[in-house]
Amino acid sequence: MIKIKSKSELEKMQRASIIAANALHLGGRSLKPGMTTFELSRIIHDYIVRRGAKPSFLGYEGFRGSACISVNDVVIHGIPSTKTKLKEGDIVSIDVGAYIDGFHGDTAYTFPVGKISEEAARLIKAAEDCLYAAISKTLAGNRVGDISYAIENHCAKNGYYVVKEYIGHGVGRELHEDPEVPNYGKPGMGPRLANGMTLAIEPMVNIKGSEVVTLKDGFTVVTKSGSLSAHFEHTVVISPNGPVILTKPTI
Repeated sequence: MIKIKSKSELEKMQRASIIAANALHLGGRSLKPGMTTFELSRIIHDYIVRRGAKPSFLGYEGFRGSACISVNDVVIHGIPSTKTKLKEGDIVSIDVGAYIDGFHGDTAYTFPVGKISEEAARLIKAAEDCLYAAISKTLAGNRVGDISYAIENHCAKNGYYVVKEYIGHGVGRELHEDPEVPNYGKPGMGPRLANGMTLAIEPMVNIKGSEVVTLKDGFTVVTKSGSLSAHFEHTVVISPNGPVILTKPTI
């Protein structure tokens, strides 16, 4: 069931979303070669808690971390670890959720570690552009398929591949709500969008092939090809004035 949010509910979601966005970008600014993904997760955790919120992902279905930290060919759900050290040239997807006053905000961004290859930089730009192409279609009266097609079409134009096994979603009182928002699809199909709907739109883009594999830990998802992957996400509300991004950082 798709839930329409009231003005007061959206105000609470805005608070959660800003905390998540600020924690995410604080983590991005902290990236440096030699640091572990556990250290990065701790920085994010501490910021969220200082703001009176809780990390949405910590303990979610048994996840052991306050943020998903996914390096290079890891698409999503990378578990923070004291054994995984970042190095110059890596790309790192950081996915953060914050929960406060009964609502979640959910956001992700792929960051470079120092100087990265031209190939990696092109991938990051294409994935981010896919996100904004999708957000431009997040309008009352459109359908979920319009968002999905925008992602897939922009990705294909750049010669890349969307991940099909994992998708965007509604977000609010629950971290994952209806509707599902796939990263591929046909325009004019799927649930109709309405004012007050809140969506976490999150393209995941691979250099080679859409196929992914989940590792034995049950969480970490990697590209089957071993190629790089980039992931971006915003929490967006549909309004009479168009899409409003709730997860814009303020720091």
